[in-house]
Amino acid sequence: MPEITPFAVTLYALPLLAILAVYVLRHRRHQAADARALDEAVKSGLTEPASLHPSVDPLRCIGSASCVKACPERALGIIEGKATLTNPAACIGHGACEAACPVDAITLVFGTERRGIDIPRVSPTFETNVPGIFIAGELGGMGLIRKASEQGRQAIAAIARAPKTPAPLDVVIIGAGPAGIAAGLSALENKLRYVLVEQEADLGGSVFHYPRQKVAMTSPVDLPVVGRVRFTEVSKEDLLAFWQDIVARSGLKVSFNDRMERIEAADGGYRVITTKATYHARTVLLAVGRRGTPRKLNVPGEQLPKVVYRLVDPEQYRGQRVLIVGGGDTAVEAALACAEQPHATVTLSYRGDAFNRIKPRNRERLEHAQRQHSVDVLLQSEVRQITSDRVELVQADQALTLPNDAVIVQAGGVVPTALLKDIGVSVETKYGTA
Repeated sequence: MPEITPFAVTLYALPLLAILAVYVLRHRRHQAADARALDEAVKSGLTEPASLHPSVDPLRCIGSASCVKACPERALGIIEGKATLTNPAACIGHGACEAACPVDAITLVFGTERRGIDIPRVSPTFETNVPGIFIAGELGGMGLIRKASEQGRQAIAAIARAPKTPAPLDVVIIGAGPAGIAAGLSALENKLRYVLVEQEADLGGSVFHYPRQKVAMTSPVDLPVVGRVRFTEVSKEDLLAFWQDIVARSGLKVSFNDRMERIEAADGGYRVITTKATYHARTVLLAVGRRGTPRKLNVPGEQLPKVVYRLVDPEQYRGQRVLIVGGGDTAVEAALACAEQPHATVTLSYRGDAFNRIKPRNRERLEHAQRQHSVDVLLQSEVRQITSDRVELVQADQALTLPNDAVIVQAGGVVPTALLKDIGVSVETKYGTA
C-alpha cells in the first residue's frame, strides 16, 4: 500500500477546503440578506401576514432551505440556520413551504400572537353550527386554491346527501372564487338545483384582485366534471382564463354583479336577498373571500359613476385628474400605474401620517414619483364630498378642493364577520394556531 504523505493529504484537501469555504461564504451572505429583509419588514411595519402562513418549529428545522426555494413569493429565508418568515406581508398562503419541508417543521396557521383572525367554526362537512349554512374557502380560513376547491366539492357532496325540502333550490352558492367554482361544478355533477352569485363582474374571487402575473397556484387540483388539473405553477391571468374556459365548456351558470345583501330563515331553508333577486333554497354555501365588500368612504357623491373600487385598466385614466384613496400597497400601486399614463394628474390621499404598511419597493417608487412630481401625496387627509368635476377634502383641518375626473377608492374590504354573527354562525379568533 503506497505511503500517504502530508503533501498528498494537502493536495486532496485543498480543493475540498476551497469548496467548503465557498459554501460557507455563500451561506453567510444569503443569511445576512435574509436578516436585512426581516429587519426592513420590521421597520416598515410589515410583520403581519394577511391570513394562512407558515409557523416554523425551530427544534425540528434543519435549515435545508427547501421551503425557501419552494416559496413563490420569496416570503421565507434562513436566519441563524433556521427557516424564518422574513417577508410576512408577501405571504398569501400557497402552502408550498409546508409540502417542501423534509422534516415536517412547518405548520400552516391563522393569525399571530398580536393579531387574531376570526375563523367560523365548521363541521368536517363544512356545515356551520346553523343547520343548512355551509362555509368553504377563504372565509373559513383556507386561502390555498387546491384545498378551497376541495372544500367546495365536499360541501356540495354533503348538501346532495341531505334530506330534500319544498324549497325551489337546493343551494345558493355565494362567491365565484376557487371554492365557489368547484362547488358549482359539483352541483352540476350532482344534478342539484343551484344558483351561483358573484358580486364582481368576473370569476376568481380574491385571485381576481391579485397583481398582474402573480403566481396564483402551485399544486394540482381535482375539479368535479373537469377532473385533475395538473398545474404546478400558474399565473393569475392563466388561471382566470382556465376558469373562464371551464365555465364556458361545462355550462356552469354564474350571476355576475349580483351582491348578496342578507340571508333570512324561510320555510324549508333560507331566503337569500341579493341586488338582483331573492332566492329561496334549502341550503346556502358561503364561498366568499375574506376581503368581503369594498370599504366605502360614505361621503356625498360616492355614488357617481366616476367612483370605482378597483383599478382595472390604468390606460383609461390617460389625460385625467385622478384621486386615489388609501394607504396600502394596492392604493400606492394604483397611483403609480395611473401616473405612468400620458398627461394624467394623480393625487394620493391617505388619512394616516405615514405609509407604514407598504412594501419597501413601493415606498421607493412612490418617493421617486413624488420627486418627479408625477404623484402628489396628501397625508392626514380625508375626502368629504365628491362632485362631477371636483373632490373636496380636509387635510390637517384645512379644506382643499381639487379638480377631478375620477376617484379610485382602495381602502380595503369589509370582512363579513358581522353577517356571520347576524345569522348565528359561531366564530372563534385564532392567534397563531391551526
